[in-house]
Amino acid sequence: MSRDRILVVDDEQSMREFLAILLKKEGFAVDTAGTVAEARAAVGRTAFDLVITDLKLPDGTGIEVLAAVREGDPDTEVVVITAFGTAESAVEAMKLGAYDYLSKPFKVGEIKLTVRKALEKSGLARENRDLRRQLEAARPDDAILGRSPPLQEVFRVLERVAPTRVTVLVYGESGTGKELVARRLHALSGRAGPFVAVNCSAIPEGLIESELFGHVKGSFTGAVSDKAGLFEEATGGTLFLDEVGELPLHLQPKLLRALQEGRIKRVGDARERPVDVRIVSATNRDLKKAVEAGTLREDLYYRLNVVAIEIPSLARRREDIPLLAQHFLLKYARAFDRPVRGIARDALEALERYDYPGNVRELENIVERAVALEAGELLTRASLPDAVVAGPEAGPPVLEPIPPEGIDLDRVLEAVERRYVTEALERTSGNRTEAARLLGISFRSIRYRLDKLERSA
Repeated sequence: MSRDRILVVDDEQSMREFLAILLKKEGFAVDTAGTVAEARAAVGRTAFDLVITDLKLPDGTGIEVLAAVREGDPDTEVVVITAFGTAESAVEAMKLGAYDYLSKPFKVGEIKLTVRKALEKSGLARENRDLRRQLEAARPDDAILGRSPPLQEVFRVLERVAPTRVTVLVYGESGTGKELVARRLHALSGRAGPFVAVNCSAIPEGLIESELFGHVKGSFTGAVSDKAGLFEEATGGTLFLDEVGELPLHLQPKLLRALQEGRIKRVGDARERPVDVRIVSATNRDLKKAVEAGTLREDLYYRLNVVAIEIPSLARRREDIPLLAQHFLLKYARAFDRPVRGIARDALEALERYDYPGNVRELENIVERAVALEAGELLTRASLPDAVVAGPEAGPPVLEPIPPEGIDLDRVLEAVERRYVTEALERTSGNRTEAARLLGISFRSIRYRLDKLERSA
């Protein structure tokens, strides 16, 4: 039995009943409406796979029903039927996106065949849309990559909280990949709805309420029709509020109610609408200071900050730089049709030494630029920006003065060596090759030093 849902719109009760009985026998769920207004209301509260509408209705036309359906869900197919068919109305209906146009009286076999084909088309459209969403969530460009301990801790927290409905606040410096973390959380959650992202600082203050919550026709100048907001668009999925600390103060109670009650009001509408949305927010600001400054409600802060996940800066996970650099290299080599496939040793060492004030986003930009300039199979230092090649300025080491009683130089040097070798191994999770690279020595040298330190311990 099909679970497809069909709306029949006709002002003749006998025709509505005939089509409802016919389609229910075919296994479809059927709703009916007798006017344009009733059809709009039905489309507003229920998702239909197909709408069959008469062309002439008491309060308008089937063209208006078609427009309302297209505004609500472009994947819903519409079949127009009428006893007053003309070539002009048929052309108009098809131009506006009607699947087909049938004249009364029609044969039962004809309407059955048309319905089956229309539903097949709408089903394929939805499958393709869902596939695009899955590919969007899984594509390499949207993967947050790394094996460093700080990032692995982020992954562990994500896996624990993803299956729950808990609200998550992601914070960290700009360019660390907060949206990628939110996307990974959504992918792990198993929620069937879409991932919808909005940057609260990028939308003008006068438009953000309508963008988030939607509006009804006539609620303000330019509101020529009803419009669903991002909360409704994200139904069944995740709404990602980037830079949530920039949300205007007068809208914060409305967001708080949506979080607490799961209900929203469109701008200009007195009716509340239930929404099933998981909220993930992000910020690079100190929200506690925003609360103290009076720009963020304290109760909203605690609702957003149920589980907080800090994304480490790239400087705190330098061992991930080779993996990230190679990922971006392959991405842009494909995009620019370049032969480059790897990174020269001295170029990689320069990339590892750089401090990345712009974090992962800056690393991506650096590699993108280098791939565009590179002509060979290896990305070389010559293709890197001067600031990266120069590396951080390093002054002489700060040494303690020699005390009056003197020092044991061998023991001091051994302690310094032990400290740096141990730190390098900790930062690379015990990978001796990567630790040697951090220390600027060979693999054989670090192996020798480790053996020596173990004997003297």
